[in-house]
Amino acid sequence: MAPIGASDWSGITYDSWTNLHAIRARLDAGADPDAGVFPFGCPLHEAAEHGSPEVVAELARRVTDVDALHEGRTALWTAVFHHRPDNARALVAAGADPWRPMMNGWSPGRLSLATPTPDLFAPRDGEAGLTDAEQAAVAASRQLIDTVECFDDDGYSVACVAGVTAAEAARRLGAVPADDVDIEEVMEDMWSEEYDGLIGITDVPGGCVVVQPWGYRAADPHVLRPLSAGTVCYSLFANPKSGNQGIVIRDGETVGWDTHPGGGSVSQDDSAEEILRACLYQGAAVAYCYAGAGLLPSDARSLTEEAGTWVTLPDEE
Repeated sequence: MAPIGASDWSGITYDSWTNLHAIRARLDAGADPDAGVFPFGCPLHEAAEHGSPEVVAELARRVTDVDALHEGRTALWTAVFHHRPDNARALVAAGADPWRPMMNGWSPGRLSLATPTPDLFAPRDGEAGLTDAEQAAVAASRQLIDTVECFDDDGYSVACVAGVTAAEAARRLGAVPADDVDIEEVMEDMWSEEYDGLIGITDVPGGCVVVQPWGYRAADPHVLRPLSAGTVCYSLFANPKSGNQGIVIRDGETVGWDTHPGGGSVSQDDSAEEILRACLYQGAAVAYCYAGAGLLPSDARSLTEEAGTWVTLPDEE
């Protein structure tokens, strides 16, 4: 971090937003509370997501408008979306409006109803609550996260396919049963190139799941395109070098590339459904993919050596 007395926001890091002394010194030296912070956004929005309630309150006291919009959302919305209720309370105490319309129908107050603190704000007469479908999505997210967030290490890939059975998935891929492979032995020696084309496919309510616990093939576009015919696939590769790499393919066409499932990033152009899903599944990349495809497994079998069937993909031409 740059010297505490610096008069701008140079050298600011994510951790800086919890240091009240440093932020106050910057402001006292002339740092603009309304200016953008490279490579971040507006100071108040960044503090709402990454900072402490004390820093949020200090910035809120100095900004021109506590409800200023950045990328279509207020700092209060940012605090709610990222599950920072203490920061949200500090913003409301500074005059922020929980019920200001934004983000495709998700005011901060309405979005808070889908978070672990649904009683964060006092209700306001006439404000819409969650629909039945949204309430069901919230309830399903809690069960889904508990069920499928079971990977301890990176290096795996998963594809969730809506409305397609495991047998149909194998047919679409031209895969053959791997009857002569001892999966338990494979799991003990997963990094062998011999198993590059080996994948598991499992029927689950709503569709099927394709998994490769040791490689990227379940997120390979060459695999996803035939799987997605007439439907949609939500997939990710947990890249050990660069983090979760998501891909969404609908009926053979890529509609989301190099996404960061579970990363908690949304655009004001996203649908109301996608904004809710991103809020619910922060830090839960695998569950996010299941939810995107509408899959509701009762257990994590589809991600383990107990997958319904193991098949070998044909050699790539």
